[in-house]
Amino acid sequence: MGTRESDEQAGGTGRRALLGAAVLGAGGAVLGLPGTARAADARQGGGQGGLKGLPVPTVIGHRGASGYRPEHTFGAYELALDMGADIVEAGDLVPTKDGHLVCRHEPEIGGTTDVADHPEFADRKRTKLLDGVSTTGWFTEDFTLAELKTLRATERIPANRPHNTLYDGRWEIPSFEEVLRWQDEQTRKRGKQVWIYPELKHPTYFRKLGLGTEERLARLLRRYGKDKKNSPVIIQSFEPTSIQRMNKLVGNPLAVLLSGANTRPWDFAETGDPRTTADLITPAGLKEIASYAQGIGPTLDLVIPRDPAGNLTEPTTLVRDAHRAGLILHPYTMRNENPFLPANFRKGSAKDAYGDVFGAFQAYFATGIDGVFTDHPDTGLLAREDFVNR
Repeated sequence: MGTRESDEQAGGTGRRALLGAAVLGAGGAVLGLPGTARAADARQGGGQGGLKGLPVPTVIGHRGASGYRPEHTFGAYELALDMGADIVEAGDLVPTKDGHLVCRHEPEIGGTTDVADHPEFADRKRTKLLDGVSTTGWFTEDFTLAELKTLRATERIPANRPHNTLYDGRWEIPSFEEVLRWQDEQTRKRGKQVWIYPELKHPTYFRKLGLGTEERLARLLRRYGKDKKNSPVIIQSFEPTSIQRMNKLVGNPLAVLLSGANTRPWDFAETGDPRTTADLITPAGLKEIASYAQGIGPTLDLVIPRDPAGNLTEPTTLVRDAHRAGLILHPYTMRNENPFLPANFRKGSAKDAYGDVFGAFQAYFATGIDGVFTDHPDTGLLAREDFVNR
């Protein structure tokens, strides 16, 4: 869903304009609810261009089309493109023992691969402290890339997506270098630029292990000529200091991910910074983020909170405040299944049953968000069509 420090002066404005055109091109819709101007802007594919002319609200395939295929596989990535996703979140990036970046939801891979079925790796099972949480399983940093390539991906949440288990064992773990080559191949094949939205996972944790991920990502982007302010690669992280570090290394558009209001980014916890997400989403906090990033990726509950029963309440001022700071918003994550939807949009009680996801999309789109991460890109695209043609 950070860049070169000097770029703040030399190219940062242009970079912000590239990512922020979706906000700035809608006239009176910049500071308020979308209205007809914003809907018309979406129909025109972003008005002033948005993300290289991508439609607004932008539909981002969360870890691919992960509602239909095991996440972070080329099967999920390609299906997202086939469905029409504007951007593919190709890569939650974690390193291997030999320094390669691979695409997994977390460094612990027991829940997303068949590693437990490999007796040759039984002795790699560990219990580690991951961002302060005791976690048991198998970790990418204990494997070489060649060893990880012997594993196969599996569905992460089979109780909600039993049909996805049909594809367990079909695809390898992609390296991010393979993703960059795949991006070029798909761009040629489809005749239009494919955008990707990688995330740096647990960068402080890996830096303490001597596996700094920002430098590795920057080297790969430079090698493939994708480190510029107009490159079709947006970089995101839940750790603001990681984005600030990237701001010194590359020119790509950058986004700070934001969890619940009372949570604290792990890099802040490590350095003793007392601020929480609630501090970061104040006008002052957003202005600071805008000094080194061009967007934010808030959890949807920061856009419209839920009451104790799980129903949507009234929107916050986050969209307005972020737009005033010159930031775009790509919140996460829309999913079709009941357990992930607000209570007032659920239908039935089955864990894998779909609720009124179209109604939920309309509620979030009406706040003026610039895009959304979704596990079901086809649903998101239909919801956008409903929104812009209403």
